[in-house]
Amino acid sequence: MPGRRWSAPAEPQEVDVVVQVATVSLNDGTTIPQLGIGVFQMTEAEAEAAVLCAHDAGYTLVDTAAGYRNEAAVGRAVAQRGREAFYVTTKLANDDHGYDSALSAFDASMGQLGFEHLDLYLIHWPAPEREAYVETWRALARLREEGRVTSVGVSNFEPHHLRRLVEETGVVPVVNQIELHPFLQQRELRALHSELGIVTESWSPLGSGKGDLLAHPVLVRIAREHGVTPAQVVLAWHLAIGAVVIPKSVTPARIVENIASTGVVLTAEDLDAIAAVEDGTRFGPHPDHFS
Repeated sequence: MPGRRWSAPAEPQEVDVVVQVATVSLNDGTTIPQLGIGVFQMTEAEAEAAVLCAHDAGYTLVDTAAGYRNEAAVGRAVAQRGREAFYVTTKLANDDHGYDSALSAFDASMGQLGFEHLDLYLIHWPAPEREAYVETWRALARLREEGRVTSVGVSNFEPHHLRRLVEETGVVPVVNQIELHPFLQQRELRALHSELGIVTESWSPLGSGKGDLLAHPVLVRIAREHGVTPAQVVLAWHLAIGAVVIPKSVTPARIVENIASTGVVLTAEDLDAIAAVEDGTRFGPHPDHFS
């Protein structure tokens, strides 16, 4: 079935139809929108404008982090449209690992965002050399028990990190946000997620603009056959494998183009072809060696 061709307006107010994004069930009984916007490497001005544009195009999920230094900008954008209109994620920085440090860092993030309650809080990296991610995870579990955050999860955790968390605390993360794209398909990690009931969330879903992912002939061919862009094909692949995906863009037309990927339906043959694209390319650091 071919995907629908969408036209992306130059400004968000020109959007005539707001796209409805599906939700994914989490293991704590809540849900998360399956596609959102990430604000990594955005200035405060860019983040605020991008979140407002994204809202007007139909996004509700916004993903930030203490380390991005734009939580306050995200908070300002959310305040302009109404807190109830958003599902917001932020993340704990590596320097704030540790039980007490994590609790204090959460307070600081909430102050930046201007929120009383957070939807999803993640440990950004396991930072294994610090040997504190288990105690950090206990702090996040406490925040959830106290009702200050609805859901807690992790980011960039490898299988051995996840197993240790679950074995030592009994608390299973709702999501693990990982580098994931057709060049790096993370099959072993995704299989463990399925086993444990953890949702896979993709960062760098379009390959961070490096490595010519979007120029790969397989993706270009599939895009041509569906009458869409290679970026929309890649995002549709993330959705088809059940991942939550958070592409970044500061360009209004691209923000609209990205959410329109929800209207692209890939065939089984398309998915098989994309599976063969993997070459192991990693654009970010390996979690075992980043602290």
